[in-house]
Amino acid sequence: MISRKLQKWGILSTSLPHVAPNAAVSSNRRLIHEGPDTLEELLDRHVAKKPAKSLDDEEEELLNRRRLTSTRREVLQLYRDIIRATRFFVWPDSRGVMWRDVLRENARKEFEEARFEKDPEVVARLLIGGRDALDSAIERVVEKQRQQIGKDRNGGGGGGGGGR
Repeated sequence: MISRKLQKWGILSTSLPHVAPNAAVSSNRRLIHEGPDTLEELLDRHVAKKPAKSLDDEEEELLNRRRLTSTRREVLQLYRDIIRATRFFVWPDSRGVMWRDVLRENARKEFEEARFEKDPEVVARLLIGGRDALDSAIERVVEKQRQQIGKDRNGGGGGGGGGR
């Protein structure tokens, strides 16, 4: 579209009589009617250029806080989801301790170990790994529950649970 307008202006400029350059103007300056040689030159000359972004320390700190705040929300959401999911682990382990309690203790320990991690890539990797582990654990519990329900309906199931 811009090139069509430039072509139209080029046709108009050739049909208009040219004014002789003023002797007072230096020879290296172009007059308005002479126009740019290329589209890039036209854009460079007439489009306002944005100054390079330079963040001062306060703006950088504010951006970091925003990132940390959103990451903090994600971490807290994952932790809450883990605590909620542990309700479904109602059978005891080999020591007689409920799996729910074991999982909650391990989750708390892992979150405390990573509490002061500052590297965003490491935090993202931990979040993704935690979310994947939670999803796969829930899928396994659901599958075990389905198997137990199938056994109970067929009359071959023993006393509840859904354990290991």
